[in-house]
Amino acid sequence: MSKIRKAPGMDPGTSAVVERQQQSLKPPPLYQVIMLNDDFTPMEFVVFVIQRFFAKDFDTATEIMLKVHRLGRAVCGVYAKDVASTKVEQVVSAARQAGHPLQCLMESV
Repeated sequence: MSKIRKAPGMDPGTSAVVERQQQSLKPPPLYQVIMLNDDFTPMEFVVFVIQRFFAKDFDTATEIMLKVHRLGRAVCGVYAKDVASTKVEQVVSAARQAGHPLQCLMESV
């Protein structure tokens, strides 16, 4: 759509056509929040953390916990950078408060 407006320095009574440029916005880069296995954190606590901070139901949280246990790591969710960073902090903080060494990190998708 074109819009008519006066450009600075133009004589009164004259006008110019300015073309509206289409802006293309890129979606924000995404990050995976990954939980790492350890030999000390109880499986029940891992399921609890996944349910609480990643809004997963019990069965899904259990599946993710089992992947962490069997494969050494598993993706808990994919988020924008700020959200992923907050999730990592929440998980690590909850683990430390409960006395567990559970580790969580984020990686670019």
